[in-house]
Amino acid sequence: MSGSDPDYGLLLDDEVRAYIARGAEFYPPDAVDLTIAQQRAVYDAMCSAFHAGHPEGVETWDEPYGGVPCRRYETGAHDVTLIYYHGGGFVVGGLLSHDDVCAELCTRAGVRVISVDYRLAPETVFPGCYNDAKAAFDAIADAYTGPIVMAGDSAGGNLAAAVTHHARARVAGAVLVYPGLGGDPTKGSYITHANAPELTTRDMEFYKTIRTGGVTPPADDPRFAPLHDSDFTGLPPTVIVTAQCDPLSSDGESYRDALIAAGGRAVWLEEAGLVHGCLRSRHMSKRGAAFFDRVVDATTALAQGRWPY
Repeated sequence: MSGSDPDYGLLLDDEVRAYIARGAEFYPPDAVDLTIAQQRAVYDAMCSAFHAGHPEGVETWDEPYGGVPCRRYETGAHDVTLIYYHGGGFVVGGLLSHDDVCAELCTRAGVRVISVDYRLAPETVFPGCYNDAKAAFDAIADAYTGPIVMAGDSAGGNLAAAVTHHARARVAGAVLVYPGLGGDPTKGSYITHANAPELTTRDMEFYKTIRTGGVTPPADDPRFAPLHDSDFTGLPPTVIVTAQCDPLSSDGESYRDALIAAGGRAVWLEEAGLVHGCLRSRHMSKRGAAFFDRVVDATTALAQGRWPY
């Protein structure tokens, strides 16, 4: 730890530190140094270890939308559809990695959830992942006439926002969970929490490079970095929930400010004493549980057309 790094021993409580230690049994802090196959294997093992099962009454169907594999979750008839894009740096994750999160969102928020299994890098380079996310959205929007709420965490938060920019008139709201949106890497949490547990700026550079196949990322392309859009008007009400000890947290603040400056509704909730990926901590940490409550409450409110912020 350099002298400028925060004291994570003080910022993180015992439950969060236990969560980090549990994850490290499967997914090491230097996972980006592994091969892609190894990264996926250890990530899948970690997600399996944390999988909390499904609440009673949730039914699932694996079915494609727009040619993209998806999983639909229902607990009966739902008017609102939540489209969920999983995290994993565009490299790891899939329908299983966030299966229990989607099942719990279905039950607690009272919405149909459709999880999108977009193709991953390095086999698929940008804009392939975005194209999958958009194709699935377009097909889901055609299949269901009710309101659509967009959601995703980390890389999935990027995709949820990017597709929302494409289809802003069709989206009723967005819930972005510690998303990577292309913020300014020279300030804010990018500097303060550059070496945070669970995600570092070095990790982020790896994911950004592999996403483009090694070429320089595109400039001013909102499909790659929603914060680089030139037009934030007409975007739906948006809730961004981030973790304090995460280099990406400032993206939430920047995105909120951009939407509000364009006349939109947005709120940024930075949850203290938590780390990137903390959705998985919701069953072993009070702070993690409260974080997930924020996500559920936001989803519920937007699904009901409310703005309680």
